[in-house]
Amino acid sequence: MGGGLLNSVNRCKYECKMILSTLDFLIIGAYLLLSLGIGLYYKNRAGKNLSEFFLGGRNMPWYIAGLSMVATTFAADTPLAVAELVGKYGISGNWLWWNMLLGGMLTTFFFAGYWRKSGVLTEVELIEFRYGGKPAAFLRGFKSIYLGLFMNCMVIAWVNVAMKAILEIFFNIPSSEAMLYVAGAMLLTAFYSSISGFWGVAITDAIQFFIAMAGCIILAIMVVNSDKVGGIDGLKAGLADKPWALEFFPSLESGNASGVAKTLTLGIGSFLAFMSMWAFSWYPGAEPGGGGYVAQRIMSAKTEKDSIMATLFFQVAHYCLRPWPWILVGLAAVVLYPDLPEAELKNGYVLAMKDFLPSGLRGLMLVAFFAAYMSTISTQLNWGTSYIVNDLYKRFIKSENQFENSELAEKHYVKMGKVFTLVIMIISLFVSSKVESISAVWSFIMECGAGLGLVLMLRWYWWRINAWSELVATLSPFLFYGIAKYGLDWVFPNSFFFTVGGTTVSWLLATYLTPPEKESVLKAFFDRVRPGGWWPYDDEKAINPGLNLMYLFICWVSAVAFTYSSLFFFGKFLFKEYNQAIVWLGIALFSVFVLNAYIKKAKILE
Repeated sequence: MGGGLLNSVNRCKYECKMILSTLDFLIIGAYLLLSLGIGLYYKNRAGKNLSEFFLGGRNMPWYIAGLSMVATTFAADTPLAVAELVGKYGISGNWLWWNMLLGGMLTTFFFAGYWRKSGVLTEVELIEFRYGGKPAAFLRGFKSIYLGLFMNCMVIAWVNVAMKAILEIFFNIPSSEAMLYVAGAMLLTAFYSSISGFWGVAITDAIQFFIAMAGCIILAIMVVNSDKVGGIDGLKAGLADKPWALEFFPSLESGNASGVAKTLTLGIGSFLAFMSMWAFSWYPGAEPGGGGYVAQRIMSAKTEKDSIMATLFFQVAHYCLRPWPWILVGLAAVVLYPDLPEAELKNGYVLAMKDFLPSGLRGLMLVAFFAAYMSTISTQLNWGTSYIVNDLYKRFIKSENQFENSELAEKHYVKMGKVFTLVIMIISLFVSSKVESISAVWSFIMECGAGLGLVLMLRWYWWRINAWSELVATLSPFLFYGIAKYGLDWVFPNSFFFTVGGTTVSWLLATYLTPPEKESVLKAFFDRVRPGGWWPYDDEKAINPGLNLMYLFICWVSAVAFTYSSLFFFGKFLFKEYNQAIVWLGIALFSVFVLNAYIKKAKILE
């Protein structure tokens, strides 16, 4: 057995040498040393206490927090997923994730400031701050395991599977051998994230973002300007028989989503489902009302202003600045590899890397993918561990009063943070070996969180939401999705609407059939957060709660308009459609003018 493993590793080395030069290996080695160096640099700071280890001492400037959010959402699977969408549906296929901007911008203006003012260490800790009693305690413990371990390991697993697929194609090696390299990269990531804490993770994220984006931009330039594509004009000519590929918007027709070689065609039901997901479904990085690693970055910011600026930057960079290099390579792959079967469309991106990058740039592009991979994994490990340590271990197993003093307690919890980081890594690698379909994981997570979103948003604005509301909204989707899928044999979007409807009715019934939270709990939450909405208190510190919500609504609409119009401006400019580009630029400028005016009126950046 040992000899077989050694032979496999030697064969991997041979394949690498055939594809990568000495310069490529030097670039990869330099990047790995840089990541380790950052981890060691922040080692002492991370060991101080839990706040330093998981939130960087709540002293993160907005640009570092924002870059860290953007880097985390750029995983190894992201460019491949975009290439697959473009290969199937053209540019319009990206609306399957572009729609989530609506929820992201809502978090920016309606929730980011509240997360920062709450003063909690984790999203899950908010549960026992917002609610009280045994139901809140149970919900906190349950969610620490459900989110920190179960959902977290599933997300890490799909990122691992994507990275494994990249290595398989790039080096032409078996799946088992590719997994060895993924395991090595994950071990390195777990090591530096466990010793450096959140500051090390965030700084590494920022560096990894620039490396990953530089690699993707260089790849797009090299591929599009290659002789086989012939620049933008050649790309458009190569797609002349596929005019659907260059359409920016999906068409609405009766029926379900179309197959290959046609613009994304949505029936009214599918369109409504996709455009409402941001409000109803829990999804990593796009949680309604904020949450997960986005909330972690928000709470790590220096001030409330920094938290809002970081979230705003994240939304603009994620949806507006980053997609076009991926889209261009995806379109070029349609021209370059016309015979790729539908199931392998995502592989076009990796094939373009392999076929069009010269020595040195191949190493840089591999580093870009490892950077994207490691930024996501380091965040998931640090974020998931924060729930296990703060909301399970510290809350239910070994509380602070079991130590002689708080300093000893904090050191112990930080030590356990390092231990649980490695535990989550091991479990995630096991789960990765069992995952065969990334899309199946996506579908499961999306539909088993359908209906939860409204509670996660309304708990900030409506006093009547209680722990039972959130508990029922968390568990009900599993029941209704199971009935829709296995009992009624329904698929998306019917299963989605059924789950949302059933979950919404369930949590509303739970809300009104159970008593409200105690006055002392509600008042403590209100006094610290000062939320708008429906609360039985006078908010003397707010200029006018109702008026302020109106201003925030206008900020939300104008920010969404700015981001989408900027996205389309860049696209039309790249495709040399200058008249339309000018129109979209005008809309973007008007939107940012309105946004600036109403941000001042709302006084959220003062």
